Amino acid sequence: MAHEDKGHYAAKHKGRQINETIAKEIQALSDDNIIKCARVHGIGKQLNIAPSEIGVQTDLLEYRIADCQLGLFGYSDGKKRFDPDIEIAPDINELLDKKSKNGRISCLECWNIAKKLKIKRLVVGSACEKKNIRIKPCQLGAF
Repeated sequence: MAHEDKGHYAAKHKGRQINETIAKEIQALSDDNIIKCARVHGIGKQLNIAPSEIGVQTDLLEYRIADCQLGLFGYSDGKKRFDPDIEIAPDINELLDKKSKNGRISCLECWNIAKKLKIKRLVVGSACEKKNIRIKPCQLGAF
């Protein structure tokens, strides 16, 4: 949900209930009802629960996810974290062309590319931005 929807994230999940085990982990790792993307993924890994479910629970708590690891959202200045001057390496370019469809690619696929090429996720996010490839869906359900 967009910034203007702050405080209304739970509305995306009608009929869902807060899982107290997950909620405790989110609350322990958050600051002022904000939790970083990396921490949300860490909770999923720790509890062996899909990132999407941790994202749902974060929404149900009306917490905001910050510091997207691909550079898309959640930074205090409201700006994305892309490198506009990135020189896209041929291997990144090839994989993005291969894995994107109709100008879109999933967050998970971006992570897979970063892992395969042993590069930072932010580099993949910056390359997508430069190539006008929209990253969607988010593994956490933020967009």
